[in-house]
Amino acid sequence: MSDHKDRYNNVIIQAFVLFTLTAAVPSLRPPHCTSPSTVGCQHGSPGQLVVLYAAIFLLAIGTGGTRFNIATMGADQFVSTREQDTFFNWYFVFLYGSFIVGDTAIVYIQDGVSWAVGFGVCLAASTFSLAMVLLGARYYRMPATKGSPYTDLARVVVAAVRKANIQVDTNGGVHYNVGDGVVVDSTSDGAPSKSLRFLNRAAMITSASDNFGGASCPNAWRLCTVQQVEDLKSLLGVFPLWSSGALVMDRSLGPHFNIPAGAISVCSLVAFIVATPVLDRAVFPLWHRITSTPASPLQRVGLGHVVNVVGLVAAALVERRRLGSMRAHPGAPMSVLWLMLPLSIVGAGEALHFPGNMAFYYLEFPKTLRSLATAMAPLLIAMGFYLSTVFVDVVRWVTVWLPGNIDQGRLDNVYWTLAVAATLNFGYFLVCVWRYKYHNRGTGVAM
Repeated sequence: MSDHKDRYNNVIIQAFVLFTLTAAVPSLRPPHCTSPSTVGCQHGSPGQLVVLYAAIFLLAIGTGGTRFNIATMGADQFVSTREQDTFFNWYFVFLYGSFIVGDTAIVYIQDGVSWAVGFGVCLAASTFSLAMVLLGARYYRMPATKGSPYTDLARVVVAAVRKANIQVDTNGGVHYNVGDGVVVDSTSDGAPSKSLRFLNRAAMITSASDNFGGASCPNAWRLCTVQQVEDLKSLLGVFPLWSSGALVMDRSLGPHFNIPAGAISVCSLVAFIVATPVLDRAVFPLWHRITSTPASPLQRVGLGHVVNVVGLVAAALVERRRLGSMRAHPGAPMSVLWLMLPLSIVGAGEALHFPGNMAFYYLEFPKTLRSLATAMAPLLIAMGFYLSTVFVDVVRWVTVWLPGNIDQGRLDNVYWTLAVAATLNFGYFLVCVWRYKYHNRGTGVAM
């Protein structure tokens, strides 16, 4: 795991080297244009664009790999679920703190000093990060790598499909491969679960070629182990719950107010940082004392759904008040500070969602797939951004709520629509939780 993070850190450093060069070396960027519009400005040459897009590509690869691996590697250092939950909370606190630094200090340096200095600071920070990882590598608890887990998942699918036409004896005469030469029948404790029974065929011994009496080992693409089958089942079982989170992972409340975009994001980020330790050190311990059970990851995610609905309702009410104030007093626009209320609620909702989702996926995914588990929540962000773009396009196509001049539109109706959709999504989430069967009994606290 540490080797992967080192590799991705190197990729990030290479990306910032290219960014710094594009800002510092005149030949790697088009000449400065003083025109107030882009008309008449010289565009980047093919070579300059290649360097720029290479830097963007490397940064995307390096950032994605680093964030996912560092979350998994950090959680692997702890044994108890409580300690892992605390780690995920503080992981996001520091992650969001870095976002604040990027949205304020780095942006200020790039705008007020120079882009080259701003990228240089990012390069220095990335280099320092890599040095810290290398210095601490000897102390990390790291599981031994055993090949690609995705190959094992593919083997289960292939083996199950190859045996699709084999009739299964329902009278207990079926035998399954547990691994290391161990075989169990369908009535034993080590037999595969009854969910998604079609996949059980992948571990079912059906012919002499699958048996262990021969001189050669069984074909791994024809006979899998029960654990490999259960790993794939656990992965498939999580996807309905994962899909229910996409709507609540879009942090944007609409870029229609005339305030700096950085100020909007910082407000939500600060709310997240403030809410996370309060939840971890006060709210959840109080929950434990009252209910005699700790708050499970899914319970925290469910509360995040509720808070998300409240945030959308607050945004709709603030927008309605803004429209009323604008029409009653055209020359006195409403203070932008009103936006702090819905944005703070959104930040608090994220403090429930992100750590809760990451803890749930980390505990429920197979150990070999924990890097993918910690990537599930960030993948929701990407899905949320795509869905929000589609939603805005549909709204503009079927309504007049989002015209060019937002003062003539009904952005509050957009928020009300989103609040209704989020409420329905919460209902879908509850159904998924009700149907979900925990694989790790350590998380077996009902929703």
